[in-house]
Amino acid sequence: MSCLKIEVEDFVATVTLANPPVNSASVEMMLELTAAFDAFNESSDVRAVLLTAEGKTFCAGADLKNRPGPDAPAGTAYARQRMAREMSWSMVECSKPIVVAVNGAALGAGLGIVASCDIIVASERAVFGLPEIDVGLAGGAKHALRFIPHSLARRMVLTGWRVPAEELYRRGLIEAALPHEEHLDYARTIAKQIASKSPIAIAAAKDSLNVIDNLSLRDGYRYEQGNTLKLSKSEDAKEAVKAFIEKRPPVFQGK
Repeated sequence: MSCLKIEVEDFVATVTLANPPVNSASVEMMLELTAAFDAFNESSDVRAVLLTAEGKTFCAGADLKNRPGPDAPAGTAYARQRMAREMSWSMVECSKPIVVAVNGAALGAGLGIVASCDIIVASERAVFGLPEIDVGLAGGAKHALRFIPHSLARRMVLTGWRVPAEELYRRGLIEAALPHEEHLDYARTIAKQIASKSPIAIAAAKDSLNVIDNLSLRDGYRYEQGNTLKLSKSEDAKEAVKAFIEKRPPVFQGK
């Protein structure tokens, strides 16, 4: 049975976590997410992704009930950790931007999934946490640090505090914390806005945002300028100028 539901409409792929009861990050779900985001890279029908979940929980984290035991074959635990890393990188490196609509608790690996997305929208029912310390483990703080600052991240790791969505929004760390019945439509609107742009420009913009994270100001801006120069010669760029002159919406072909 699949752990995901995927629908594509108007160039937006809606990916729904469906691994009841709490959408835990099982081996099956990690593999399916990795395969889905890898496939989106090559799909001209997908220009943006909306990620959400069924039920009351977005993702409760790793599937602790099925953790490799002492009798598991050698290397099983390492292989599972590698799966988790590759799942996150398939999202970060996906050329199609990901808008996540967090409907409930995003804990541990669930927080890692959220942190691997580009834009974070949450229901007021959502909480974010790294509760591994409560079961004698250490969490994935590196993922949290992609959008949560030093002191708060350490408090979450060291105390297991589950931070309400409204608190993250108050601190300017997520895009929105909305009434539950509104958050998914709000996230979908953003995904549709992204999908309306030139797909090659969007891919280049996400690539730039990923790369410049680890570059100096000079080198980062130079990299962005290089992508902009390449885009200026594209058919989509020419179409955008033509549409502006003709006072009509552009029709992008991804060329």
